[in-house]
Amino acid sequence: MDKHRDSGITAAGLHLLAMALMLCDHLWAALFPAAEWLTCIGRMAFPIFAFLLAEGYRRTRDVRRYLLRLLAGALLSEIPFNLFYSGSAVYPYHQNVLWTFFIALLLMILLDRVRQRFRPIPAVLLSAALVLLGFLLGYGTMADYYGAGVLTALVFYFFREKNVKCLLGQLVCLYILHVHILGGYYYSIPVSGFEIQIVQQGLALTALVPIWLYRGRQGRHSRAFRAFCYLFYPVHMLALFLLREMLLA
Repeated sequence: MDKHRDSGITAAGLHLLAMALMLCDHLWAALFPAAEWLTCIGRMAFPIFAFLLAEGYRRTRDVRRYLLRLLAGALLSEIPFNLFYSGSAVYPYHQNVLWTFFIALLLMILLDRVRQRFRPIPAVLLSAALVLLGFLLGYGTMADYYGAGVLTALVFYFFREKNVKCLLGQLVCLYILHVHILGGYYYSIPVSGFEIQIVQQGLALTALVPIWLYRGRQGRHSRAFRAFCYLFYPVHMLALFLLREMLLA
């Protein structure tokens, strides 16, 4: 049994994989727009981060501190994100992805409190209202990936077990969110005289493969590693912005 558990991917491994995939996507956006394969594989990053958020919430011993770390990361990342995204330090029309996760984490906390304090029928109704509120907040605040991004994290909150029902729930919900709601850019691929259309954002569903290989082990969990994971997001965006500006000068 221990050998089987050791064969899976750790949470630390998922973090490193997601950061590498995010870097690929941002390299495409900042420096290599012709290399579309970079953004295609980069589609996998967000669902992995969303899964890690839900997993972190489930395992944390101090949810308040977890929430404050996310808030601090969102504030720290805002100017680097604005510079990277728009070239300006102030850009109110789109917010960095840590705000998306901050909204999602708040909702997870509220959903647990509703489940604990109310009878089943009121709890279901209030939970549905909270999910809708999260979806609207994602769009209203213009956080990265919008309302669909908030709901992606909630998918992993609701379908958290390692069983067929939850795996199918993740697959169906991510298909709706990333193909039907976020999807927009299509690739046409000829196959035996027919053209098959693939939604670029639909490639996010391939993130379920490493997620399903996760076996619940934390892996590296030092303070230095956690700091690296939080700082990587703003630092790499700032570095890519500066490099792009140097190349364009």
